[in-house]
Amino acid sequence: MKNKGGAFVSKVLGSIPNRLQLAGGWIDQPFVSRLNPKPPGSMVVVQIEPTFRPMIRSGVASSTRIVAMEIWNGKIPKRPPDELVRELYHAENTYKAEPSGSQDMVGMIYPGVSRLDYDIAVEGGVFPAHIESCNAPRVARWLEKVLHLIPIESRPEGYNPLIQRNLDPKWIARLGQSGKDCFNAIVKMDADALGKALNLSLKCWDTLFPRSMRHDVITLDLMGLAQAYQRQYHGATFSGPGGGYLIVVSDKPVPGSFQVEIRTARK
Repeated sequence: MKNKGGAFVSKVLGSIPNRLQLAGGWIDQPFVSRLNPKPPGSMVVVQIEPTFRPMIRSGVASSTRIVAMEIWNGKIPKRPPDELVRELYHAENTYKAEPSGSQDMVGMIYPGVSRLDYDIAVEGGVFPAHIESCNAPRVARWLEKVLHLIPIESRPEGYNPLIQRNLDPKWIARLGQSGKDCFNAIVKMDADALGKALNLSLKCWDTLFPRSMRHDVITLDLMGLAQAYQRQYHGATFSGPGGGYLIVVSDKPVPGSFQVEIRTARK
């Protein structure tokens, strides 16, 4: 069920939204997109209302939100969104050796469901070459009904998903395609196709970054857990590498889960 106290919680947590990524994550990193033989590669982010306090290090851009709360005093300014994305990106990444991808910022600034297309030939792959957003209320309400989040665990201390890389261009192309498939499925309100896109995206993560889900400091069998839900429902993936929330696509209730509220563009 949705969190009925969401409006009250958002007053406590502030009005800046959270960001959920569904498929194609990592394609926003230039070291990945530069090897894509079929650019652009795509990923999908969803802007969600701050109706719950996310676990730290859970793949929902909570650290980016903290920076946004600080630099914008708890409220997103009314300025061009691409300008805000760059401002937030630089505020968070200026002193980082390994910058976070710009999908964190885009998902927090752009309402609705957005497909982000990354091409290394455009701005070095740092920012999307194109953003396609869907703010249709009917689509958003449908997506809220079929997405079920199950808290698993935060990424543990000492976790690094990049210690082993298998950057096979064929799998990078599949990763970028999973984002396209995901967005198309959402617009068509096709739960089965959405589940398949999420499953493909997770398989790509596991192939390209073998330690992202099978790390020495992770005690759970994350891939085994996801596969169990994939067999029972339309599909499943994680909110980020290393765990966080298990995102299950289902037309029926999923025990132990909660649902999110999607923020669409306000007219």
